[in-house]
Amino acid sequence: MDAMEKRYLELLSRSFPTAAKASAEIINLSAILNLPKGTEFFASDIHGEYEAFSHILRNGSGSIRLKIDDVFGDTLSDAEKRSLATLIYYPREKMELELAETDDAQAWYEETLPRLVAVCKRAAQKYTRSRVRKALPEDFAYLIEELMTEDRDGVDKRAYYAAIIDAVIRTDRVGALIEALCLLVQRLAIDHLHIVGDIYDRGPYPDVIMDALAGYHSLDIQWGNHDIVWMGAALGQRGCIAHVVRNCARYGNLSILEDAYGINILPLAAFATSAYADDPCVGFGLKGSPDLPPQELEMNVKIQKAMAILQFKVEAQLIDENPGFGLEDRKLLDKIDYERGTVMLDGVEYALTDTVFPTVGPADPYRLTPEEEEVMQRLEQAFTGCEKLQRHMHFFLEAGSLYKVYNGSLLFHACVPLNADGSLMETDVFGEKLKGRALYDVMERYVRAAFNDPDPAMRKRGRDLLWYMWLGEGSPLFAKSKMATFELYLIAEKEARKEVKNPFYTYLNDEQVMAGIFEDFGLDPETSRIVCGHVPVKVKDGEDPVKCGGRVLTIDGGFSKAYQPTTGIAGYTLISNSYGFVLAAHEPLESAQAAVERELDIHSSRSVVEQPDKRTLVADTDTGAELKRQIAELERLLRAYRTGEIAEGAN
Repeated sequence: MDAMEKRYLELLSRSFPTAAKASAEIINLSAILNLPKGTEFFASDIHGEYEAFSHILRNGSGSIRLKIDDVFGDTLSDAEKRSLATLIYYPREKMELELAETDDAQAWYEETLPRLVAVCKRAAQKYTRSRVRKALPEDFAYLIEELMTEDRDGVDKRAYYAAIIDAVIRTDRVGALIEALCLLVQRLAIDHLHIVGDIYDRGPYPDVIMDALAGYHSLDIQWGNHDIVWMGAALGQRGCIAHVVRNCARYGNLSILEDAYGINILPLAAFATSAYADDPCVGFGLKGSPDLPPQELEMNVKIQKAMAILQFKVEAQLIDENPGFGLEDRKLLDKIDYERGTVMLDGVEYALTDTVFPTVGPADPYRLTPEEEEVMQRLEQAFTGCEKLQRHMHFFLEAGSLYKVYNGSLLFHACVPLNADGSLMETDVFGEKLKGRALYDVMERYVRAAFNDPDPAMRKRGRDLLWYMWLGEGSPLFAKSKMATFELYLIAEKEARKEVKNPFYTYLNDEQVMAGIFEDFGLDPETSRIVCGHVPVKVKDGEDPVKCGGRVLTIDGGFSKAYQPTTGIAGYTLISNSYGFVLAAHEPLESAQAAVERELDIHSSRSVVEQPDKRTLVADTDTGAELKRQIAELERLLRAYRTGEIAEGAN
């Protein structure tokens, strides 16, 4: 034994000071290796749709109802099972309704508690007792453990079990216990959660989603393009701020800024309604038909146009500061013939659909007016000074990354940029040509530098790269030829508006090209898979989210209501458990209130994507690899104790 190994084993012996303790841990870890793997749950492109996303988490994508069916079979009617499922999803709300409708609350409690305990037992089957114990709420840990481990039908313990329930009811803690049991079932249904990008934009409640995720027991997040632009806005990056505010106005969601994050937009509203007072703002109608009063609707339209013009101006300044980004062709205000009302784009002259530009000086179109400069300064201060927004963005840094490799799955939001021939595409990142995994790694370092680097120049580079990652052709988060915001607002012809997808999407079923990506990320092409989102899957047109023989899974099914006409469904979730991979396609949720009052669950159609020959155990996972490493180290320690190379402690 060399000195370094001995030093390491001596340190390990502090945690396991005797051969007996080391042996006990080896036995414990070896047993865990043979348990079924925990359930992984994948979702992407949530886009602020809190109610639908929350419901899917609450019902485990339908898995909790399946557990109820397993436990009770034909002993409960379908109506009773539906009622029990709704209680587990929404314990407080459903309990209040049930108790208001019953004349005998005691009888309801006595009937409901054993049913919940039975479902808890089923949900806990594949976990160690220690793992379940850690999931128990502190106030009821002992009590729930007793209820879950006792046989209520045994003669010796029947009275004991009944006494527990009676005491809980008598001390008025039964409601809290029922809620604790329901939340325990929810927690055990999902062992680990993967969010594959785009929590922000489109829908109204991204902040509520972020608060919910911040308290989640086990998760990781892969940043999406809509997340990254909010990260840039939080740092005061003007291009990102302009997009975020414009997009909120475009979808009638300015309440996200005002109510959720306390960002004062009154100076902006005053400027927009004054500068564009008599402007019909043609082409700046809102998306998604938001239900807003006429005056508020008009304000959103004018703010949207004001921020669009500001966006074109501040982005031009960023393009000049960062010529390596290769975005010179996105400067279009200077390509306008303001007398003729036309713009020259790629050698073609197009008529503008809107020619009212009161804040644009043709001689210097990218100069901000004093009023525009004041608006931008105030927005910068509001975004950077918002404590809640800063907290959410730092949670992104803690729980998130640009990509993740987890149990053989390569997770990223959009794409690995490819050339037309399927080879890895190089992107210039401040003079360094990068592709594939190396591109992801360097871009992530710059994201973190934007927040944390002590060098102001590096923080500035990081902030500007956040903006580039939002709209740059070489960005793995954007995955298109251009961000056609100008064309979408101001040019009617579809050919001018076209945003061409990166070739990655044309090669999704090409095994050789996908194998090259797996190998670049250090993965085995035969056993690995890619899970990504970003581009809505057109299910209604027959598109299959399962690509390349199951090696690629694209799971943007349209949580966002704005995308549901395109997809024809209301979101996908992917479930990976010990039996394989199952893809669930969801129908729209009417509302959480309807789910409680009318017991309307989200209907989900499930399809098996991958089914292994044998059940997947913990030993087959990344966690299993770590446990095997720990076992090997403990076995080395045990041998050292037995040979006398390491002395046992007194404990």
